[in-house]
Amino acid sequence: MITQRPRRLRKSSAVLDLVAETHLRADDFIVPLFVVEGTGKTEPISSMPDYHRHSLDTLLQRIEKLMNKGLFNYVLFAKIGDGQKDNTGENACDPDGLFPFAIRKIKEAFPEITLFTDIALDPYSTFGHDGIVRDGKIVNDETVEALCRMSLNHAQAGADFVAPSDMMDGRVGAIRQALDRQGFTDTGILAYSAKYASCFYGPFRDALDSAPGFGDKRSYQMDIRNSREALRETLLDVAEGADMVMVKPAGSYLDVISKLKAEVHVPVAAYQVSGEYSMIKAAAERGWLNEDKAIIETLTAIKRAGADVILTYFAEKAMEILKLGN
Repeated sequence: MITQRPRRLRKSSAVLDLVAETHLRADDFIVPLFVVEGTGKTEPISSMPDYHRHSLDTLLQRIEKLMNKGLFNYVLFAKIGDGQKDNTGENACDPDGLFPFAIRKIKEAFPEITLFTDIALDPYSTFGHDGIVRDGKIVNDETVEALCRMSLNHAQAGADFVAPSDMMDGRVGAIRQALDRQGFTDTGILAYSAKYASCFYGPFRDALDSAPGFGDKRSYQMDIRNSREALRETLLDVAEGADMVMVKPAGSYLDVISKLKAEVHVPVAAYQVSGEYSMIKAAAERGWLNEDKAIIETLTAIKRAGADVILTYFAEKAMEILKLGN
């Protein structure tokens, strides 16, 4: 006679909800935002259906709409014009540039939100790399100096967290020291600690026009074949002062999320990246899968693996599907 019947805990939706181990909440999500120069712009991103770049005026409207739906956490990226790109990173440190100007205006309009800002040189680089290029190589220490200046620029503008996404060695400690020396002890660091040299970033690079102009990023982003290296990178970032750490991409690296969650004692974030977004959108458009179910299943898997925070382009849609917020 069967005495163990696990199906008793699956007998109804009410019971399933009662015993569910993983729940998605509005506070789990950070919404990526793309800002561009100009006014009145809402530009579609061809490789990211239903996602847009915004000029600051329409971006503020967009944030207000998202806040009304219960979303209060954002990460900001800037699309920089070709005329402002070089191989020095100087424009990334300009206090009057698009990025810090947008930070100031967003925080003035919505002081209650938490704003993370991308720290990397690729949007500002004529080479499309995350660092300064010398003789065909991405130089580490000179890049870190520029990243420190960029971080100070964002902190002065009002960023709550700077988020170095470059994967240069030692940059978290250097940024922490630079912020503290200037009195920005409350500005946090979300470190892209385990950022893999993934093929899933293509649509994002379209959004910012930041694809590498030569070679690839494997000399600084992580080898997709490694997981122990992710733990080493993350522990170094925590030791250097990271307040939060991140795995990127999320979907193909659930094992890494789980490993880091078990080993570190700071919040673990995971980025459901543009390629993951676009794959679901493309398959749904062709009728190959149910978009709503795919969104919730993938986000639940990321949280179940151990992510405390999820950066996702599906945040607004997930809120609607789950009937969260207002």
